[in-house]
Amino acid sequence: MNKKVVVLDIVALMPELLGDNTPNLNRLIEKSFISPLSGVFPAVTTTAQSTMVTGLQPQQHGIVGNGWYERDHAEVMFWKQSNRLVQGKKIWDILKEKNTEFTCSKLFWWYNMYANVDASITPRPHYPADGRKIIDLYSTPTGLHQQIEDKLGKFPFFNFWGPKADIKASQWIAEAAMMEYDLNQPDLQLVYLPHLDYCLQKFGPQGANTSIEVQAIDKIVGKLIDFYQERNVEIIVVSEYGIEAVDTPVHINKILRQHDYIKVRETLTWEMLDTGASRAFAVSDHQIAHVYVGDNADINEVKALLENTPGIEKVLTQVEKHELHINHQRAGDLIAVAEKGAWFTYYYWLDDNKAPDFARTIDIHRKPGYDPVEM
Repeated sequence: MNKKVVVLDIVALMPELLGDNTPNLNRLIEKSFISPLSGVFPAVTTTAQSTMVTGLQPQQHGIVGNGWYERDHAEVMFWKQSNRLVQGKKIWDILKEKNTEFTCSKLFWWYNMYANVDASITPRPHYPADGRKIIDLYSTPTGLHQQIEDKLGKFPFFNFWGPKADIKASQWIAEAAMMEYDLNQPDLQLVYLPHLDYCLQKFGPQGANTSIEVQAIDKIVGKLIDFYQERNVEIIVVSEYGIEAVDTPVHINKILRQHDYIKVRETLTWEMLDTGASRAFAVSDHQIAHVYVGDNADINEVKALLENTPGIEKVLTQVEKHELHINHQRAGDLIAVAEKGAWFTYYYWLDDNKAPDFARTIDIHRKPGYDPVEM
């Protein structure tokens, strides 16, 4: 009988964080081994996870960032959830072809909805017509998350993302993973533990509380290790990327607007980015920015402008995109890469009084770029 496997995705776990505060991870390493993963560009959540589950590069699976510009819709789309966005076969598809009895559970990994797995749980709020946001989860089979919440209590959604993000969300996910395993006993279980990612984004990798936060996730991992080892389950721990300290924001869209590439639409007292009318704009995602240029005749001019912008290390064109395996139609016509210590904002307004209403809120779907300030 083949051994069952659980993959624990401890996001932002880096070798330099291992030490006296990680006794449980240390004992796992001592009985096994530690090895660096080959990097993927860009090193962001959805891209890294999609490469892990397909074995493909972004130019093949199409997940070029946490979000991108859909040219046909003329809309920036971030944090979409359909697994059908990930092109190519996933590991569970391949294993199901080889063994019709194979089962897989996917807990809180991204692109969970409609994946060809046997069980899944992912955050999915409800949005009534009156503007409310009602916190909830989505699961397959139907009723799975309700069954778990009946025993664990409601998933602590506001501790999962935003200023209140803390260990409670990862604790709940870990408890749910153990319950789901005993319920379904999948051959492969994928478990997402985001705690380090969020606290390191809030406080920095050298923050005063970093050792405490590392110890907190290690304690949870220790419980998981004991649980799976008792059931003879092989444990694989992965991380998607590391976090580095930054101190220099690069307002790439403000620069493009100052050079008349960006158009906005006046909406009440706000300015909304008018992507379809803009000659060029950027979709920012941490330390890379996809730059979409409406007319090919403008590409060299935009490239020169960005290359001379402080905080930008380089600007990738078609040749460089191909070399970094991100030459996909969803990618920007150009991709800006930040210098060490710098990061890209999505902000495009020049007058703060005209900032859109979502600018100072947690609104991951309407913002035309990733906004770590939400943390």
